[in-house]
Amino acid sequence: MVADVVTEFIEGLVETYPGLQFLDGFPQVKVVLRADVSSATYNKVAVISGGGSGHEPAHAGFVGEGMLTAAICGDVFASPPVDSILAGIRAVTGPMGCLLIVTNYTGDRLNFGLAAEQAKSEGYKVEIVIVGDDCALPPPRGIAGRRGLAGTILVNKIAGAAAAAGLSLADVAAEAKRASEMVGTMGVALSVCTLPGQVTSDRLGPGKMELGLGIHGEPGAAVADLQPVDVVVSHVLKQILSTETNYVPITRGNRVVLMINGLILLEWRMYWSVKTVDRNQDHPGRYLDFYIQPAALLVVRERFTIFYSVACSLGATPVMELMIAAGKAVPNLQLEHGLAVERVYTGSFMTSLDMAGFSISIMKADEVILKHLDATTKAPHWPVGVDGNRPPAKIPVPMPPSHSMKSDESLGRPLQLSQQGHVLEVTIEAAAEAVVNLRDRLNEWDSKVGDGDCGSTMYRGATAILEDKKKYYPLNDAAETVNEIGASIRRVMGGTSGILYHIFCKAAYAKLKASSKSGITSKQWAEALEASIAAVSKYGGATAGYRTMLDALIPAAAVLQERLSAGIDPSTAFILSSEAAIAGAESTKHMQAQAGRSTYISPEILASVPDPGAMAAAAWYRAAALAVKDMYQAS
Repeated sequence: MVADVVTEFIEGLVETYPGLQFLDGFPQVKVVLRADVSSATYNKVAVISGGGSGHEPAHAGFVGEGMLTAAICGDVFASPPVDSILAGIRAVTGPMGCLLIVTNYTGDRLNFGLAAEQAKSEGYKVEIVIVGDDCALPPPRGIAGRRGLAGTILVNKIAGAAAAAGLSLADVAAEAKRASEMVGTMGVALSVCTLPGQVTSDRLGPGKMELGLGIHGEPGAAVADLQPVDVVVSHVLKQILSTETNYVPITRGNRVVLMINGLILLEWRMYWSVKTVDRNQDHPGRYLDFYIQPAALLVVRERFTIFYSVACSLGATPVMELMIAAGKAVPNLQLEHGLAVERVYTGSFMTSLDMAGFSISIMKADEVILKHLDATTKAPHWPVGVDGNRPPAKIPVPMPPSHSMKSDESLGRPLQLSQQGHVLEVTIEAAAEAVVNLRDRLNEWDSKVGDGDCGSTMYRGATAILEDKKKYYPLNDAAETVNEIGASIRRVMGGTSGILYHIFCKAAYAKLKASSKSGITSKQWAEALEASIAAVSKYGGATAGYRTMLDALIPAAAVLQERLSAGIDPSTAFILSSEAAIAGAESTKHMQAQAGRSTYISPEILASVPDPGAMAAAAWYRAAALAVKDMYQAS
């Protein structure tokens, strides 16, 4: 049920991390605390934070030695009640007292403030630090102040490390207060978050992004057209570091810490395999597959009795996008703003349900702040591997040379092409351009039966071949040229296709290498094709009928050998074999996949499109054959 999402989250959290526990008043009192801490025995300052849920891993995911002692969880986007906060204070606060770190929202300030006053009246030593790190809006004139955003996580870490080091309550509070004044944050959203049980707002239209939003789905400071990430990052950094608002005391030459925070921790869209009884139908026990969101689950539950369910996430933290933003932000801070970036933290720290986007936090750093950030913690969601001195610039490690690599003098385009070299060049161009032109159709087919990138992958290989051919291919030497084509593919083509085509070229190279350098006969080309097919089949495991590129190449090789053996003109034999390649590729519509990602696709879907890999192979083979025919007809 929607009402149970927070309690179920906490149950899963404490089951996952043995060092965490929740209070006995659960589920009404939603407090996550360190399992090894008791107010009766704890002899350090307790550091407590919290707020509304829906921002996971904040704050419960940062409970652990060296960070938070406890986290108080409210309902989704709702401040926790006073009784829960007070219970958390009582549970973990010993004689050293406790520090409450509170994000600057009215409900949080009121509830944590009242709980603190009540705890003080009971004899507890309590201090509060309010964090308002939002830099999106002009300085407010009212009493609301700046909103608390992801910079709060850095403040939590600094306070937790200070407390773990044995500092007094006053000193821990002072460290946290100082850190809160050194950090600024601004967020960018590409979508609006969906509250459990509610319909997603259509406030943000297609092709738009929201700048300077909060973390509760409230509108941002501005709506703008989607922009390249480097433009967005530059705008956000200028806003945070603006000397007009002077939100953070950071000037050129300062040392800073950078945090790139994903606003979506986990897409709530899940895949459920559910055994059901349909109350509206007479066929109980059906197995249904749903793509659902928690809000839709309520509708499903109204109609079906769910006996069991297995859910696995189809979405996750968009690490790739966050790393891209980090890669743009660091040089921008260094070159445009003259700052020394000492630490970079990238990941999901304070999210907003399923909102897509990110926020950037910048904190002015010194040795004390860096020491606290680098201090050891057992908080499960604090990133490991970031501590330590960061070089001012990352210089790539040189690529180690291959032991078989030839000298630069032995490779390269000849100054003058032989007749065979000219034919080879035209054939390579035609084959590669055919793949380039087929990119979108290949992606379209692959989106139905694979992961949707066949065309893009083949395109990268083809464009690399076209570019490298201009300088590096020794076109008068057919064997070495094929080997260089394999090297181009290996450099840029990832995944299974890349390695299989590299194997293809290596096998052809080995076969051709044994032939005369003065000229390769059509029969030797046919034998090289057969050797390549055999190598791909050996290492890839596929053969005819498996719905792969071999279903285009195997019939092509068979026809080519047959026609050449019958004494037919080589260019004609090549054309006839290319027709067999096209027919073989088209026939994959009627095959059940036995290799690759298509093996997971239903026969009904497979029958709607041919295998993209086979179609790509047929396309370049056919284009090469036509180019050879045109060359010989012209001569």
